[in-house]
Amino acid sequence: MSKPAVLLTCIAFPEIIEQLSVHFELETNQQDATFTEQELIAQLQNKQAVFTAGNARFTEHVLQHAPQLKLICAMTVGYDNIDVAACAKRGIVVTNAPDVLNQTTADFAWALLLATARRVTESEHWLRAGHWQKWSLDGFLGADVHGKTLGILGMGRIGQAIARRSMGFDMQVLYHNRSRLTPAQEAHSNNASYVSKQELLKSVDHLILMLPYSAATHHCMGAEEFSQMRSSATLINVARGGVVDDAALILALRNQQIAAAGLDVYENEPRLNPEFLGLPNVVLTPHIASATEPTRRAMQQCAVNNLIAYFERGEVINLVASVS
Repeated sequence: MSKPAVLLTCIAFPEIIEQLSVHFELETNQQDATFTEQELIAQLQNKQAVFTAGNARFTEHVLQHAPQLKLICAMTVGYDNIDVAACAKRGIVVTNAPDVLNQTTADFAWALLLATARRVTESEHWLRAGHWQKWSLDGFLGADVHGKTLGILGMGRIGQAIARRSMGFDMQVLYHNRSRLTPAQEAHSNNASYVSKQELLKSVDHLILMLPYSAATHHCMGAEEFSQMRSSATLINVARGGVVDDAALILALRNQQIAAAGLDVYENEPRLNPEFLGLPNVVLTPHIASATEPTRRAMQQCAVNNLIAYFERGEVINLVASVS
C-alpha cells in the first residue's frame, strides 16, 4: 500500500522530515521558495495533505484545483492564510498548533512592550550613529511600566499568560474579550478586570493586542480607536496583521495621538508599509514572537502529530472549526 503524499510548503527541521518520511511520501521545500498561486496548485497535484506555515495561501481557487487534498496541517496557531469555509465545503480537514507557543509568545510580548515603553530601539540607533557625547537629564525619556495599567484586547491563552507576567510589575490588568473569563481565570490572570472595548482604550497605559484575525476583527484598531487612547499610551501587536489599520496607526504615531507602538505583525507582510521605517516611535520586528528553537520544534511536531493521527488512526487532534 502506497504512503499518502504530503507537501511541505515550509522549511522543516531534519528530524521532522526524517519522522515524516517513515509515514508519507514527501515533497519538501528546504529552499524556502515562495510559491505563486499557480505554482502552489502544481505542487498540490496528487497530494493528500499539506504541512504548512503561513507562507502559502490556500484560497478558494487553489482548493478548487486540488481535488485529492484531504488535510491541511498548519504548524502555527493562526490560519488566516487558509480559507477554512472553502475547506469545510470540500471536506478538507484543517488543523493548527495551539498551546505550544503560548509562553514564548507571551515572553516576546513583554520584550516588545519594554522596548517600546523605554525607547530601546530609538536610543540604540542614536548611539550606533555616534551621537552619544554625554549623559543627559532628559535624554530618551520613556514611559514607566511598573505600577501602570495594562490592557489586553483578546484574552485567550496567550493573553492570560501575558497578564500573569504583569504581576511582577505590580500592574492593574484590564481586558476585553469576545466572552468574559471565569472568575478563576481572572484571578489567575493577575485579577484581570473585564471592561468594554471603549473603557479599555481610554483607561490603559499599555495596550497589547492578542486577537485572532477574521472578518470580524479586521481593522478593529483604526483611527477611531486610536483617538480614544491616551496620548501617552503604547500599543503592542503580536497578534495578526490586519487587526490594525496600519495606515491609521502611522498617522496616530506621526501626530502623537499615541506615544509609541511595538509591532511584530503587519498588513500584507512581509511587505510592510514603508512609512513605518521613517517613524522613530515604533519598534519593528519580523514576526518572530514564537522564534525560539524549542518552540519552533514543538510547533512542527504538533503538525506531525496531526498528520499521523489523521492518516493512521482516523483521528483529528487540533481541529480548526469553520468560522462564519
